[in-house]
Amino acid sequence: MAEINTIEERLEFMGLDAKARTRVSAIGPTIKARLSPAMDGFYTKVRSNPATIRFFPNEAAIEHAKQKQVAHWERILTGQFDQRYVQAVTTIGQVHARIGLEPRWYIGGYAVVVESLIDALVKARWPRGLLMSKGPDPSEVSAELGALVKAAMLDIDYALSVYLQAAEEARRKAEIEAIRTERESIVKSVGQALSALSDGLLNYRLNDDLPAEYAQLREDFNAAIQTLEATIQGIAGASANVERGSVEIAQVCEDLTARTERQTSDIVKAAGAIDEITKAVKTSAQGAKQVAASASTARSKAELSSDLVRDAVSAMDEIEKGAGQIAQIIGVIDEIAFQTNLLALNAGVEAARAGEAGRGFAVVAQEVRALAQRSAEAAKEIKSVIAQSTTQVTRGVELVGRTGEALIDITGQISEIDTLIQGIADAASGQAANLGDVNGVMNQMDATTQQNAQRVMQATTEAATLRRGAGELAALVAGFETSPVGARAASPRAAA
Repeated sequence: MAEINTIEERLEFMGLDAKARTRVSAIGPTIKARLSPAMDGFYTKVRSNPATIRFFPNEAAIEHAKQKQVAHWERILTGQFDQRYVQAVTTIGQVHARIGLEPRWYIGGYAVVVESLIDALVKARWPRGLLMSKGPDPSEVSAELGALVKAAMLDIDYALSVYLQAAEEARRKAEIEAIRTERESIVKSVGQALSALSDGLLNYRLNDDLPAEYAQLREDFNAAIQTLEATIQGIAGASANVERGSVEIAQVCEDLTARTERQTSDIVKAAGAIDEITKAVKTSAQGAKQVAASASTARSKAELSSDLVRDAVSAMDEIEKGAGQIAQIIGVIDEIAFQTNLLALNAGVEAARAGEAGRGFAVVAQEVRALAQRSAEAAKEIKSVIAQSTTQVTRGVELVGRTGEALIDITGQISEIDTLIQGIADAASGQAANLGDVNGVMNQMDATTQQNAQRVMQATTEAATLRRGAGELAALVAGFETSPVGARAASPRAAA
């Protein structure tokens, strides 16, 4: 609202000093009589113009406005431009701003009224009568007209300033109200969208009712929700896959647990069997070593027997040679007995010839002959025995020779057997060592299998936990409502 110092500045700038204001006051009585007719002319124009008559619903309203304007002009014509005037003109400007009266109609009305007032003042100052007596000084009339116009311009200026200020204030308030309404609309729309989101409606979208200035906000919000919807759909699909995978993993782990338990049992059995085989092989290796030692001893004894047989063969050869020599000697003895027998026979013959003298010699010859015969018979028997002995010795030599050859073969075979048995013993020892390694590996496999079984059980537990987590995640995701996969986003829905 304008202040006194503002009116004083305007009065000074327009030249409405005290002298001018006195002129306004002086012409007041002359003009006041024309105020009502001037207003009648103005409202005649108001009635004829649709743009102005719309502000007055009836004649009573026109009459009321007319009386207010006449009173205001009477205040102007007092020349008292004080605080009361300022309040009055401010009220007029505020009313015009409130009802939306455009300045052109307000200024136009002033033109109509001022024209009528100037006409009244000029006619009042114009000389009358036949003699055209000298009237007032033209400069004074000009000063009066100037003061009237300045007073009218001051009123227009003040009213327009207030009007413009009020209009600006109204515009500012309207903008504020529009912004508030716009914000409320945006807050309501966004609130509905957020409420829909809180209800899990991810297919909700902001519609096109938002002001154009917020189009980017709508697009960004819808894009964010669409991305969130796609993410939740992806999470839903992933959680479903995880749940299915966890079920399959659990089943596989259960099957693997059963298989691992069976494998552990089989490995334990195999380890026991291999342990028994290892013990048996070790026993066989020890037996093979003992057999190898026995075979080595037998080979040594066979070699010794072979040597003895060779010695026996040599001795039998010597015996055979001795028997041959004895046979030769017996032959000599047999020849001697034969010669002795012949000699005894001859002696007997000679003794018989000798008669009685030779009887004693004949007896001796007979005894010699008998002895020779017994010697021959003994030699024959000895020869027969020696022949048999020689035959037996020859047979024995042959048998001993064959025995020696057999012992040589046996010794060779025993050597081969010893070599084979030694190889068997070495192989058995190697097999025992290898089986020991296998047994160690089986024990490691048993330990590893048991560890795997524990890990499989842990995996089964984790798979069950994963399955529960996937189920919980699926339950959470199921709380969101999304568009069908591959379909466009649903139309925005009003919040309940």
